[in-house]
Amino acid sequence: MSLTLIRRPPGLQFGGVDVRQLADRAGHTPFFAYDRSAIDARIRELRRLLPSGMHLHYSIKANPMPAVVHYLAGRVDGFDVASAQEMAIALDAGTTPAAIGFAGPGKSHDDLRRAVASGVNVHVESETQLRLVTALGWELGVQPSVAIRVNPDFQVGQSGMRMGGGAAPFGVDVGQVPALLRELEAREVALAGFHIFWGSQCLHAATVIEAQRQSVELVLRLASGLTGPPRFVNLGGGFGIPYFAGETPLDVKAVCEAMHDWLPRLGERLPGIVPILELGRYLVGEAGIYVCRVIDQKVSRGKTFVITDGGLHHHLAASGNFGQVLRRNFPVVIGNRPDGVTRERCHVVGCLCTPLDRLADDIELPEAHIGDFVVVRQSGAYGRSASPLHFLSHPEPVEMLV
Repeated sequence: MSLTLIRRPPGLQFGGVDVRQLADRAGHTPFFAYDRSAIDARIRELRRLLPSGMHLHYSIKANPMPAVVHYLAGRVDGFDVASAQEMAIALDAGTTPAAIGFAGPGKSHDDLRRAVASGVNVHVESETQLRLVTALGWELGVQPSVAIRVNPDFQVGQSGMRMGGGAAPFGVDVGQVPALLRELEAREVALAGFHIFWGSQCLHAATVIEAQRQSVELVLRLASGLTGPPRFVNLGGGFGIPYFAGETPLDVKAVCEAMHDWLPRLGERLPGIVPILELGRYLVGEAGIYVCRVIDQKVSRGKTFVITDGGLHHHLAASGNFGQVLRRNFPVVIGNRPDGVTRERCHVVGCLCTPLDRLADDIELPEAHIGDFVVVRQSGAYGRSASPLHFLSHPEPVEMLV
């Protein structure tokens, strides 16, 4: 009697591992997985293209998973944080305080006390923050490292989110910076640097190039009256990744080539200053997936709904509720049968009691069965940590670095 082996079709490979094996490792769905080889490839590409002397920082807000931060600690030049907890993660990864920048419009007294005591660079965003930081320095007997985050006097188009250029809670308006510089001098605190963050999620190279050039001109203007150059200037990042059909990846080569034009002038005018490129989603966004399992499938008034054990409580961005003006689908596949022949149009929804809980709308996928894995790509940034995990008290997703 001969046995006939039934071969399962190959599943989606991620980090060299079949998605079904990833699910076994996770122990249950839903889960996030992050591919260290994809992170390495992105950093290698940037190091090859960036001018020498340009420092690369990781913005922890994009993905604060400690294993990801620890992995990046030996591969980037520093971190930028937006809370005391993110600061603790960066310090725990072995990063020196001088390589950490702490930004954010709403730093509490405790946040600032911990930052001053730790010796990280505090990017002040108001006169109140400046006075509190310098007072804490006197109280703790340390010289605080203070940078000024500047709300630029220019705006850029074609970026996913503008972070400056108009009335904003972020940074200090350009016109108010000279007064803060005088107050720093009066309080006998040296300026560590400037931080200019103009926007994020930009896929248009010409926009990034122009924003960086204007940022450099602004820094040169602000620093013209200083007795000595600041130690660093954080020029933000803004590099986007394609999420939706029809989007074209950012031409990073063109952006980096333009840096070779303006970087020498910055160094000539401000000798010894360290330029910093701060990137978050560009380093990790495409290196992550979110995986949930099909638990039901039904037809309602002619429309097919694929119901999963995941949803917006784990991945708010994929649901279209993370600041998107128009709801569009992230790249979604059936992980265990990505090449299934029988296909259907369907809505992929989560398990929550709200019509907002949709992972994909009116999408064509291989016909889904109960037990199948739904995989959402481009999920390495602003996934788990940017989502309302406790909504309806469902279990939290696992995270893995593979």
